[in-house]
Amino acid sequence: MGFLEVAAGAVRVVFTDRHGGVSDAPYDTANLGLLTDDVTDLVEENRRRVGATVGGAVTEPDGWFRMRQVHGRNVVVTERTAPGVPDADAAVTTDSGRPLVVLTADCAPVALVSEHAVGAVHAGWRGLAGGVIEAAVDAQRSLDGTPVHAVLGPCIHPERYAFGAAELDAVASRLGPIVRGRTTEGEPALDLRAGVRSALTAVGVSDLTDVEVCTAASPDHFSYRRDGVTGRQAMIVVREP
Repeated sequence: MGFLEVAAGAVRVVFTDRHGGVSDAPYDTANLGLLTDDVTDLVEENRRRVGATVGGAVTEPDGWFRMRQVHGRNVVVTERTAPGVPDADAAVTTDSGRPLVVLTADCAPVALVSEHAVGAVHAGWRGLAGGVIEAAVDAQRSLDGTPVHAVLGPCIHPERYAFGAAELDAVASRLGPIVRGRTTEGEPALDLRAGVRSALTAVGVSDLTDVEVCTAASPDHFSYRRDGVTGRQAMIVVREP
């Protein structure tokens, strides 16, 4: 089971890839998304394998805090959330040992780390334009006023992300011309990473680590833009107890 980890003190930020699981094509092999047409038992086995490989507080998938991602700006605070899987695209917590999980296949997974709290954000273009990153930072600061460090995981890069003019204008009107990019063929593109940086800067977060992996260019990652029907990798954020 493959994964990339970024350490931030006692906080672990883990990004899985598509290797080491049991799912068949086109979900091969470590698909972690239950809301695909993959076989549920295989996805659950993949999650168990991730837990066993990453270890620590991540070991038991039943303890992961998951969301039903809807490409919006809703943020949940785990301590104030009823049991179940909420409709949201970001979560924050001060609970040690509570892994926050975001699933992606091109959208930007963003971890937020401060002294006493952590956050996990799923930022597709709609959520980015809607302000999900700013809302998550604000929610985290309501729990912990210490400085926030952000980690940006594997996501699609502009070279592979041709984008419609109207949608690009909508994102640029909110986050600035920095989000306008070009594909390798010279078509207008959305620079998702630049949009993440712009949103973070707008709320005073300048400390950003970018793992600089393009999902659409990487054979090690799932990419909806590249493959259409595909699986989902995860970002897992947890403060070890």
